[in-house]
Amino acid sequence: MINVLFSAKPAAWDEYRDPLETAFANADMDVSLATHHAPNTVDYIVFAPNGPVTNFSPYVNTKGILSLWAGVETVVDNSTLTQPLMRMVDDSLTAGMVEWVVGHAMRHHLGMDVHIVGQDGVWRDTVYPPLARARPVTILGLGALGTACGQALTALGFPVTGWSRSPKSVDGIRCLQGVDGLRDALTDAQIVVLLLPDTPATENTLDADTLNLLAHGAFVINPGRGPLIDDDALLTALDSGQVAHATLDVFRTEPLPTDHPYWAHPSITVTPHIASTTRPDTASRIIAANIKRHLDGGQFENKVDRTAGY
Repeated sequence: MINVLFSAKPAAWDEYRDPLETAFANADMDVSLATHHAPNTVDYIVFAPNGPVTNFSPYVNTKGILSLWAGVETVVDNSTLTQPLMRMVDDSLTAGMVEWVVGHAMRHHLGMDVHIVGQDGVWRDTVYPPLARARPVTILGLGALGTACGQALTALGFPVTGWSRSPKSVDGIRCLQGVDGLRDALTDAQIVVLLLPDTPATENTLDADTLNLLAHGAFVINPGRGPLIDDDALLTALDSGQVAHATLDVFRTEPLPTDHPYWAHPSITVTPHIASTTRPDTASRIIAANIKRHLDGGQFENKVDRTAGY
């Protein structure tokens, strides 16, 4: 019998219990899945950072922590966490992000707000968007999500530049890295999509200096992490017209406080961290397969590099 502890919000247990039990059964695993096990009997933990387990010290026999979230920044520095930590990489999570990013990129590219929000009786038939091939897009972050979004936009004809801290190679995407590469990637970009992890090295990647590198009237799309953007610098860039519009799905404080200036700014779209989400059915199969792989003597997939922070 394998003891698997589920540590997340109670609502998540209601969503995940049946899919996880089904996934374990389909993998021919004899699992006792519960929200309570004696800590020294727990073999694996299915984990979300907003769940009850914050001290991992009692889980002396636990072989791995399998996160339900793609982001691990709120747990990676936990000094009690010595067990291997795996982040969630799920095709459905990726597909959802691609759809959200492409949707908002096309909204800004085509200038759809003029007609959807305008509706003021003015027949504007002389304003045409450029073709996609004339609209440079930069993706900051070439992990699973950033790569998939970049490839989808490339398929639509956009010239896409991707930037990452370490060298990457992606078909159809101009790949840059390092400090100089970041400046090159942002220079004259008309749409910027942020999909970097939240680490000390990525905080305020978009600040007053880097925002000024963009093409005048650029669009910023952030479904990554709130701290990637200097909020005050973005507001200044929007007020000056350097940035035409920002679509923001993630924030330093969530839910976004009702008095935050983002809510009332006419050139900002706020969405409530819904760009993509983990789906219980597919995530459960991934977790079961990862545990089964480890039990069979293999290595965990998607293991977090604790020094890099992701």
